[in-house]
Amino acid sequence: MPEENKAGSGKTDAQDKLQSSKTHARKAAEDLRSAAGAMAGEYRGRAEQAWDGAKDRARTVQKDTEQYVRENPTKAVFTALGIGFVLGLMFRR
Repeated sequence: MPEENKAGSGKTDAQDKLQSSKTHARKAAEDLRSAAGAMAGEYRGRAEQAWDGAKDRARTVQKDTEQYVRENPTKAVFTALGIGFVLGLMFRR
């Protein structure tokens, strides 16, 4: 009978170790998920800031361009014609 107890307790020890490993793996997965979520939130915030900054710069450029065209319509037209001519030559070849 003592041998059966040893075999039985060995089985229980193995089960305990397996259960402990499962618990440890779940905890590690939860920690990893939490860390990934935190990093994703941080990068999302940075991306939103960059996007907002880009939109602000684009609006500024648009307003400045509109103002320049209103103040200098002749220059703006000739500049647009020149750029169009150069682009036409480039794409023609």
